[in-house]
Amino acid sequence: MIEQIPGLPAGALGFRASGQVTATDYSQVLVPDIEAAFAINRKLRLLYHVGPDFTGFDAGAMWEDAQLGFRHFSGWDRVALVTDVPWMRVTATAMGFAVPAELKLFHNAQFDEAMAWISEPRPVDDDGNK
Repeated sequence: MIEQIPGLPAGALGFRASGQVTATDYSQVLVPDIEAAFAINRKLRLLYHVGPDFTGFDAGAMWEDAQLGFRHFSGWDRVALVTDVPWMRVTATAMGFAVPAELKLFHNAQFDEAMAWISEPRPVDDDGNK
């Protein structure tokens, strides 16, 4: 199951994965929320929490995740992955160089730190844009 995490500022989305995550979870929750956010934001920040009750992704969910990432490949500003799942941490560490965003890993006990990091104000560039 995937549910949205409330309380993040504009331009940031958060999701919590628990139990078995399916393609339907992606198509009914995560994808519509992300597509709607990209319709009004050039860049997004993402907090993805995979908690201790997570049991896995089905193949369809993994495919949906890959498609979503490629569809908005350069649209991510920051991505915080909060998990203690060993294979996810290893994969994120190994593949982090391929993500065109600032990617940071947090343990479940650091959830509040991840929320704060995702919520930090964006720096203003030389043109006055965030």
